[in-house]
Amino acid sequence: MKFNKKVLDNGLTILHEEREVPVTTVMLSVKYGSAYESEEEKGMAHFMEHLCFKGTEKRDVNQIAGEVEKVGGILNAFTSEEITAYHVRLPSEHLGVATDVIFDIFFNASFPEEEVKKEANVICEEIKMYKDNPRAHVLEMIKNSLYEKPFGMFIAGSEEGVRGMSRKMLFEKHRQMYTPENAVLTVVGNNSFEEVVKLAEKFVVERKGDSHKIPDINKKIEKDSESRDNLTQSNMALGFHFPKMDEKGRYSSEVFSAILGQGMSSKLFREVREKRGLVYSVKTELDLGKNYGYLVIFAGTDPGKVDEVEKVCLEEFSKMKEVTEEELMAAKIQVIGNRHVEEESSSDVAVGLVLEEFSGNAEEYYEYSKRINEVTLEDVKEFAKMTEFARFSLGP
Repeated sequence: MKFNKKVLDNGLTILHEEREVPVTTVMLSVKYGSAYESEEEKGMAHFMEHLCFKGTEKRDVNQIAGEVEKVGGILNAFTSEEITAYHVRLPSEHLGVATDVIFDIFFNASFPEEEVKKEANVICEEIKMYKDNPRAHVLEMIKNSLYEKPFGMFIAGSEEGVRGMSRKMLFEKHRQMYTPENAVLTVVGNNSFEEVVKLAEKFVVERKGDSHKIPDINKKIEKDSESRDNLTQSNMALGFHFPKMDEKGRYSSEVFSAILGQGMSSKLFREVREKRGLVYSVKTELDLGKNYGYLVIFAGTDPGKVDEVEKVCLEEFSKMKEVTEEELMAAKIQVIGNRHVEEESSSDVAVGLVLEEFSGNAEEYYEYSKRINEVTLEDVKEFAKMTEFARFSLGP
């Protein structure tokens, strides 16, 4: 593995990991996601992600996908709180195809007028899909119980908000945010750094934009619930404010989450499912960014057992103050092992590198094992002192 980093004269940052496996991931990311939006703009970053695939100045929607797929590649994108990323995974020999297409849709998307209204309908169906999925809806609503608007709102926005976005509004925001100095190209695969730099210099555009800051992210703690017909199970989430990616405690929070709720050997799985038989699914999830951080305990159970499941989960959370040195060492091995397994995928490595870059420095990605091994027992136990938590449940 060889890592390289370079900032071009136009401001574009290049991250590159060379590996011998003949598959390459090319990811072009912009430092703009849902967290940058006001309440009125919520869903705009996600809408732009969709529209970037709908045509450019030289490619129509079919050519965009076709050029990548005909050489065996896979093209996709995602919008998160702090970034929007477009990525291609394909045989390394076709790196030029990937960069040509991905730079084109990223910088030169034309947002055809006829596609805007049509894609708004598509996104509204996506919003309904997430809302109709109890687990997905609960995980969205627990964020709403932890943060004030606009951060606490759904990344995709609302149906009303999406339908109110015009082509002019979206296009102007795209040209403002999608600039080289606000972007990172990440390439992980069997290609030389020199080849990557040469292609980046060939395809990138010259464009300046305005600086854009994340609106204030204000925390809160709320407890709420929702009822629906035709449900037979209750889904519940408990939320806790945790350290951000660039704060002390980030790595100890990963160890804490692993011990408490990651996998079949976790405390929650053993106590809530194996010992008591109260749930089929129970786990923890961490969501950490440069500007926010929270941990969620999620469980699905019989409507009449929600209170009992919550009580047991909170007891296990509190009992983390009794974690032993043996449990700590085992968890370190687990999370470091999980990272090594993820590193088999060039796409996972690309995501990890760009998230670290936007949070501070991409090279922190390669310090993971060292940072995890520096976590102490007291670091982990500190989280167990938390008593404030948000809650959201959805049931019949």
